[in-house]
Amino acid sequence: MSKAIYSFSALVGQEQMKLALILSVINPALGGVLIRGEKGTAKSTAVRALTALLPEQAVIDGCRYGCGPDHGELWCEDCRGRAPEKAYRKRPLVELPLGATEDRLLGSINLEEALVKGESRFEPGLLAEANRGLLYVDEVNLLDDHLVDSLLDAAAMGRNIVEREGVSVSHPARFTLIGTMNPEEGELRPQLLDRFGLCVEVRGLADPHLRQEVVRQRLEFEKDPDAFVDRFRPTEMELGLKIDQAAKRLPATELPDEAVRNAVKICLDLGVDGHRGDLTVVKTALTLAAWRGLDRPGPDEVLAAAELALPHRMRRKPFQDVDFDVRSRLKEAGDF
Repeated sequence: MSKAIYSFSALVGQEQMKLALILSVINPALGGVLIRGEKGTAKSTAVRALTALLPEQAVIDGCRYGCGPDHGELWCEDCRGRAPEKAYRKRPLVELPLGATEDRLLGSINLEEALVKGESRFEPGLLAEANRGLLYVDEVNLLDDHLVDSLLDAAAMGRNIVEREGVSVSHPARFTLIGTMNPEEGELRPQLLDRFGLCVEVRGLADPHLRQEVVRQRLEFEKDPDAFVDRFRPTEMELGLKIDQAAKRLPATELPDEAVRNAVKICLDLGVDGHRGDLTVVKTALTLAAWRGLDRPGPDEVLAAAELALPHRMRRKPFQDVDFDVRSRLKEAGDF
């Protein structure tokens, strides 16, 4: 059975979803992406395809947390105590199953060594595996709330802190959190929904020509996955390189005062509570500018960023859909 992964470049339509995923890997500080939509809209396919096209990343050889050779302030305790040697790996994609326990997610004490050797040794969990990679939760709305809280806390801090049986461990946990859900199966609590940086809504394509293209592409992939992947390989390599270049360009991207004013104006006009929305719009606008090869974000970048960062934060009347008239509301609020 082929292990070929469907090519990201071959995905038809769903431009908002693809853009949100790309921005989230360029800048993990955005807080991840929540993808809401009905079944069969390529949510899971897009996540796995994105990971496949990303270039390899440098790591410290032998580090169980995948620490990078640069930025020593982010290293784990093990890497700080030895001379690091560089190695390379594919960026990890860790999938969190719905039945996962808290110990599996956060890490736990190795009971065998504790009983046999009398030593308390920390056994890393999924958060450790996902460091500097992607952590994917399908049907995140069905995950236990306390696990979602732990996920979002670690994503916000960039570290995982575990205290078990007299052992206290802190290790880096900087990952891009991606959650997918079908709203028909239940909603996330508003407090948790707000913690996701970006949110996009996906639906089945209405254009008959695009739907036909989806069918043709999928049949071609199923007929010969390797040949299909080879056909898109040049485009995938180009896209992966562009993502890498945007990530390197991001720290030097300037933030003009006008962009901050525009972001705040939109949030105030839409009645967004708190300040997380303002911050996320600004961060997303900066990331979008880097992606587009710009030195600084302009009004277009701020408005596009708001469309990704605010739909799940806008005040809604009871029983209104998450994307109720979002485009027209943003257009009115973004009149600057």
